[in-house]
Amino acid sequence: MLFSLINIRRHKSNILHFYGDKSKDMKYLVLIPDGMADEKLPQLQNKTPMQYADKKTMDALAARSLVGTVSNVPEGMVPESDTANMAILSFDPKVYSKGRSPLEAVSMGLTMQDDDVAYRCNIVTLSDEGEYDEKIMIDHSADEITTAEADQLIRALDKELGNEIRRLYTGVSYRHCILWKGGCDTYNFMRPHDILGKCIKDYLPSGKDGQVFYELMRASWDILNSHPVNQARRERGLRPANSIWLWSPGKKPALPSFKEKWGLDAAVISAVDLIKGIGLCADMKSIDVEGATGNVHTNYDGKAAAAIDAFKNGADYVYIHVEAPDECGHRAEIQNKVLSIELIDKKILAPVYEYLKGSGEDFKIMILPDHPTPVRLRTHTYDPVPFMIYSSVEDKSGVDMFCEESAQGTGLYLTSGPELMKYLI
Repeated sequence: MLFSLINIRRHKSNILHFYGDKSKDMKYLVLIPDGMADEKLPQLQNKTPMQYADKKTMDALAARSLVGTVSNVPEGMVPESDTANMAILSFDPKVYSKGRSPLEAVSMGLTMQDDDVAYRCNIVTLSDEGEYDEKIMIDHSADEITTAEADQLIRALDKELGNEIRRLYTGVSYRHCILWKGGCDTYNFMRPHDILGKCIKDYLPSGKDGQVFYELMRASWDILNSHPVNQARRERGLRPANSIWLWSPGKKPALPSFKEKWGLDAAVISAVDLIKGIGLCADMKSIDVEGATGNVHTNYDGKAAAAIDAFKNGADYVYIHVEAPDECGHRAEIQNKVLSIELIDKKILAPVYEYLKGSGEDFKIMILPDHPTPVRLRTHTYDPVPFMIYSSVEDKSGVDMFCEESAQGTGLYLTSGPELMKYLI
């Protein structure tokens, strides 16, 4: 789907009339169901998960919203959550993106020096048979291992493989970090969720620059495969976290202040270190929610309560990120992806909308996935995503259902994610 900028200009007068040019005395909720956009699936009566899901509040608001599609990931950049969420928050990824790992390091409370390079360190499940190079990537998340179990494994790895040059740090679930003094921030690693079910041989770090990373990953197998944590997981019928996988290197990040840019006191709510890190680097308040896991079993009620509390305590802009649809896409869990969308609608959007409606203040709600994560592909794609912007001030003739097809049918297509904030504010 390609539309020219003329298409944006055609809608611009309506957009400016709808939103005006003032953000004062207005509350803003931005809800990001990560990876929600998808393809039509025969298992869902040839509907997408967004079309199939029972999402009453989202659809009701979409009927009175500005609806269209937007490309959050710039051409030539990898369709990852760091680039896409930066774009939604109005920060051009082409200018500010330095890889996801440094943002995660910030969220973890790690202090990076100018010569430090951060690497995302997944703990993954590789197949048991064969030599290391011949193994299959079974699961990029090791059955969504608990943080408590992962911490034991990362500590064991740091004890054996860490030194004065590099250290390993525990993050959340399968997502961890290595800080490497003087490391290479330009090596082009393969993302583990892109090679599910494939032999890792052709995707391992290689060549002169990649050898040191390969040796580290290979050594991790010898430490992790027989570790007591993994022995216990096998006994419980769970996949072992038997190797690390490095990717997404980057140096110390720097983002402009969100408040200085937009004049809004802003908060971010997410279970994912990456999103928390973006918020912290932009001087937004990061709010932790107990029981927020990053998967379909996350604490939806807690995220809604945290958002309402943030508004009550003076926040003008609350950014709620929910990882669950993305993880379900990576794991090819069709029904769980539908369920996660329904729970986001029922347990997050509905109560926060009801609070804002009863607050006596004007408000706007923007909802969109950062990128698609089709269950057929089990990875992210570049396709534009649907967005909707609801205003309590004025109704628009929106769509009957908020989904990929209806959003495309409006004819409104934004070529750049950072433009969304201008239309919202």
